[in-house]
Amino acid sequence: MQSKTTSGAMLEAMREKPPLVHCITNYVAMNIAANVLLASGASPAMVHAAEEAGEFAGIASALTVNIGTLSTQWLDGMRAAAKAAASAGKPWVLDPVAHYATAFRRQAVADLLALKPTIIRGNASEIIALAGGESRGQGVDSRDPVEQAEDSARRLAERQQAIVAVTGAVDFVTDGARAVRIKGGSVLMPQVTALGCSLTCLAGAFAATAPEDLFGATVAALAIFAVAGEDAALGAAGPGSFAWRFLDALAALDGEALDARARVSIA
Repeated sequence: MQSKTTSGAMLEAMREKPPLVHCITNYVAMNIAANVLLASGASPAMVHAAEEAGEFAGIASALTVNIGTLSTQWLDGMRAAAKAAASAGKPWVLDPVAHYATAFRRQAVADLLALKPTIIRGNASEIIALAGGESRGQGVDSRDPVEQAEDSARRLAERQQAIVAVTGAVDFVTDGARAVRIKGGSVLMPQVTALGCSLTCLAGAFAATAPEDLFGATVAALAIFAVAGEDAALGAAGPGSFAWRFLDALAALDGEALDARARVSIA
């Protein structure tokens, strides 16, 4: 399989053949996540029931799992879907939202990590804690800067044999050996609920498009978010107008502009 080589090439390939992305995400994120995928060129499906999640994961091009609004029934669906995705050789992305907050969440994430996600995306506090360190996170909020999570991300990537993405003011992506930083975005992004959750779904879309280059696919997802965030902030008066401008900015970006403007550097 030929590599798509650049973030822009991956974006164009995704729009040419939109992947079906199975998103098990939270109640807060469903609408914005679906709209982010549609604006970027992918096809979202929000399927979480245990009775069908496993079967659907075998049909979809990629799976994304977000534990934001966790319940026993949803967790059963997550496990079934992750097992099916792994069995079918489909990439799947884990978003361990506030996994350190309760015993239920800690056990849920331990179960999901055992099913070998191909990509793990979280904020700095989540990644530090997931690697076994002490974070200052409170609920879904990160109290730690991304740079403090970089070593933790490398260790976690090596331990899990996965791509790890830490998102924040400057994003960080590593597979344990390689690492890059992605600059861009806007200070308004954390003020719009579930954008991070939506980014997890978009990472799944790019992974489905370029399964032969999961590191590059993860970088591409973060890069388009960073560039679109910059564009959306230009005319935004606040988080409300930023939110719809962000969707428009995602839809307006093409591969050539993404490659020209993405600020990705080796870490």
